[in-house]
Amino acid sequence: MTIVSGLTLAIALIGCFLVRYLWQRQRMAAALVAKEADFRLLAEQSSDIVMRIGLDERILYVSPSCTRVLGWEPAKLLGTPALAGINPEDRPRLEQAINSLKTGEAEEARIIYRTRTRAKSEIWVETALRVTRSALSNEIDGVVAISRDMTEQKDLQDKLATLATSDGLTGLANRRHFDERLAEEWARAKRDETPLSLLLIDVDHFKKFNDQYGHQAGDACLRSLGRILAEQVRRPADLAARYGGEEFALLLPNTGADGCAEVSERVRKALRELGMLHALNPPSKLVTVSLGGATNTPIQGVTEDALVATADRALYAAKESGRDRLVMAGQVIPWPGAKSA
Repeated sequence: MTIVSGLTLAIALIGCFLVRYLWQRQRMAAALVAKEADFRLLAEQSSDIVMRIGLDERILYVSPSCTRVLGWEPAKLLGTPALAGINPEDRPRLEQAINSLKTGEAEEARIIYRTRTRAKSEIWVETALRVTRSALSNEIDGVVAISRDMTEQKDLQDKLATLATSDGLTGLANRRHFDERLAEEWARAKRDETPLSLLLIDVDHFKKFNDQYGHQAGDACLRSLGRILAEQVRRPADLAARYGGEEFALLLPNTGADGCAEVSERVRKALRELGMLHALNPPSKLVTVSLGGATNTPIQGVTEDALVATADRALYAAKESGRDRLVMAGQVIPWPGAKSA
C-alpha cells in the first residue's frame, strides 16, 4: 500500500506539473498569437515598410506599404533575399550590420543606403534594424527592419551641402571649400612626392568694368569666366574656385610648371574668343585676366600657405608688369600681342 500510495502521489505530481506546463505553453502561444496580431496590425497601418528577415537573410514578412515605396506586392517578396536590389556600393555596409545583429554583437542598427524599385529607379532608404528572439529559447531567430523613403530628404541634404561649399554667383567652389581641398591635396602631394600647382586669376581693371557697364554686367562677366575655368577641371582632383571678389583659383594636383602654363594659355584663349568688351582696359579693350602660377613639391615642415603666397606674389608681379599675362614664380610669360602698360 505504501508503494502504491507513493506511485499514485508521484503520478499525481507529474500530472500536475504536466498540466501546468501545458497551460503555460497554451498561455504563451496565445500571447504570441496576440503579439503577432498586434505586430501585423501596427505594421499594416504604418507608412514605413516593416519587414521580418530570417537568419538565412530571406524575407519572412513584409508590410503592404512596400507596394507604395518599392512598387512590389508583399506576396512577391516573401522568401526572396532581403538584400536583393541594394546598390553594390552600399551592400557591404548593410551586410556588416546584419551580420553583427545575427551574431549578437549588436541589438540594433540604423543605416542609410540606396535600393532599386520595381520600376528600376533608385531611391535612398533609411532602415532601423533590430534583432528578434525566440519566445521559447530566447535565441536570436531573425531581424526586424523598418524602412522609410529618404530620397527627398537626401536630395535636400545634398543641395544644402553643395550650397555650403559652392559660390552662389558662379557655381564654382567657394573659398572655404578651396581651403579644405588645398590642405588635402597638399598632404597627398607630400605623401606621394608629386608636384602641386596653383593658379590665381584676377580680372584686369574689374572695378572700372563695373563702373562703366554696371554691376549686373560685372556679375555676368564673372559667371562667364567661371564657366571657362570650370571647363579646365578635367580630372577628378582638379578644382576651380572663386577665391574672392573678381579673383579666382585653379588647383592642379600632380601638375608641373609646364602643365600649369598650358592651362593658363587655354584660359586666355577661351577668354579672348569670348570677346567681352572692356573699353577701359587698353590696349585690347577686351576683358582680360592676369595670372600668377606656382608649382611646388611639398617637403617636411612647409605648409600649403607657401604655395598660396608664391602664387599671390606671381599674380602681383603679373599686374605690375602690364596685366594680361602669366607670371610663373618670377618668370613673366605675356600673351601673344600683349603690350606693357
